[in-house]
Amino acid sequence: MPVAGGAPYRKANRAERAELAAIVFDLKVQGLSFRAIDALTQAPDGPTGGHRVSASTAKDMVREEAARRVDPKVDEWRAMELARLDASLERLKGLEDAARRVLQREHITVNNGRIITLDGSPLPDDGPVLAAIDRLIKVEDARQRNSESRRKLLGLDAPAKFDAQVTEVTQQDLELQEMIRDAKAAVQMEEQQIIDGGSPDGA
Repeated sequence: MPVAGGAPYRKANRAERAELAAIVFDLKVQGLSFRAIDALTQAPDGPTGGHRVSASTAKDMVREEAARRVDPKVDEWRAMELARLDASLERLKGLEDAARRVLQREHITVNNGRIITLDGSPLPDDGPVLAAIDRLIKVEDARQRNSESRRKLLGLDAPAKFDAQVTEVTQQDLELQEMIRDAKAAVQMEEQQIIDGGSPDGA
């Protein structure tokens, strides 16, 4: 009998593994050996926050991440996410325009339908102005988050630098290239099986 909450737990585990795989892949691209990754991830202030990734697990994760990155569906997903971010920017522009119109208008204090005056002149109401300023600040914060999401999506953020000894750079590059080639071949084989009706030999 399935344990209640098992599915969300597995989903959380998959999300955590995917996040770790992306970190490990980037470390591998930087030239670290799998043993170096194992040692680095054990550090509390390391890239995984002390979550150790063993050398054997790191190798599996690099293959998984390489396959994910060469999967053609990733480009489709990325395009959809970029479209969503673009739409979000349009909505933020509308909110900004509305807030600026509030700032441009004159606001007077009204109480029980009567205009409150000071020395014979209407008393300004700062409430709408302060609310509009607060909205503009929130819009700017949202734009910043949008920009961060866009940079991560496009891989424009500079990779984090870690103080670790890099060894066997040439050999590691060769291993990584081989893993990427294997991942591409696996994706192409799956596509061919789909075209052939699910059979590797088209039967």
